[in-house]
Amino acid sequence: MALDIKIVEEAQKPLGMNPKKFGLWLFMGSVIMVFAAWTSAYLVRRADGNWRVFELPSLFWITSAIILVSSGTMHWAYLSAKKDNLEQTKLAISITSLLGVAFLIGQFLAWGEMVQHNVHFVGNPSGSFVYVISWMHGLHIVSGVVFLLIVLVATFQYKVHSKRISQMEMCTTYWHFLDALWLYLFVFLLLNR
Repeated sequence: MALDIKIVEEAQKPLGMNPKKFGLWLFMGSVIMVFAAWTSAYLVRRADGNWRVFELPSLFWITSAIILVSSGTMHWAYLSAKKDNLEQTKLAISITSLLGVAFLIGQFLAWGEMVQHNVHFVGNPSGSFVYVISWMHGLHIVSGVVFLLIVLVATFQYKVHSKRISQMEMCTTYWHFLDALWLYLFVFLLLNR
């Protein structure tokens, strides 16, 4: 009697990702490509000549510090949510939101500082690039603050906790991304005036 041996492979669990997280990563990838295109265009246009060199607004240093601190408070919110400490989560998200708004106000005031130094949106392309790059990043910060407020409301409704952390993870990822993006842009502008 011959033995028939059948080899049966167990079904493997497909590699997958939460569709919302995947969408966030796609969105962040597209944002990277847009800002890469603008910084590349900046370098190409600067090489053409007729480029006015000017000092970046001193407020960019302050807004950079604000965004760094906000990254710390966002991480605090995430760790607090993982530990089910919702009161600290609410406080940390609120502080991060306020720091995001402070960043936006600082950027707006920095544009005013540029105007005082005769650097306008229309005119020399060097100023135009700084306005467009910082304005577009500011627009993404607005979306980040909205996301923070959505997560804050969800926290008040007890929808964010250690067993339901996905929304908080996405918000944290996006906020850290925006922080890193600004630091890249600021250093880029400092080195390529």
